[in-house]
Amino acid sequence: MFRTKELFDFSHSMAGSYLSGFEYPWQALGGIKALILELGAGLGDDYVQTAPQVWVHKTAVVAPTAYLGAPCIIGANTEVRHCAFVRGSALVGENCVVGNSVELKNVILFDNVQVPHYNYVGDSILGYKSHMGAGSLTSNVKSDKTLVVVKNGTEQIPTGLKKFGAMLGDFVEVGCNSVLNPGTVIGRHTNIYPTSCVRGVVPEGSIWKTGGIVVKKV
Repeated sequence: MFRTKELFDFSHSMAGSYLSGFEYPWQALGGIKALILELGAGLGDDYVQTAPQVWVHKTAVVAPTAYLGAPCIIGANTEVRHCAFVRGSALVGENCVVGNSVELKNVILFDNVQVPHYNYVGDSILGYKSHMGAGSLTSNVKSDKTLVVVKNGTEQIPTGLKKFGAMLGDFVEVGCNSVLNPGTVIGRHTNIYPTSCVRGVVPEGSIWKTGGIVVKKV
């Protein structure tokens, strides 16, 4: 449930071919910057290079107060709203919303992803049509600064990474003001209740309820 091919439909991202080469999606985090530079160099006339190593599709709408740091790609029909802060190494797909005061860093956003209000998304991958409610965040560094381990029940998978936020499968819904702790992996079609503190692997087709109770959707 937490392998790359089990989380994402690769046809909904420029990064699809790249991601398909990894057993676990977090293994792709270290190469996002190089991937964006490679993809950007081959983009056609539909993209405008608004700054060095910053490519924006002609149909995208970027607010004048938004900051786009290099390297990044902003896909077709995507909206980047006021005061968004794209720090760099961000591959944002088509038909996405990057909202007011949202911060992105070292991320892949598949097509139709929405991070519309006051979100921080760092060292993470968000699958097709996933959505983060207002104020929901990815925490990408452990408080004790040790390497992140993905926990799936009693199973523990070392990642070798100090910075790793969350992997959201396709169609995941994260409720408002939730915190996704380092190493969180959420399966496809899963919902997270508002104000949740989430960690570890959450199975696909589930609901994470208050207190960390997980039930299958019916």
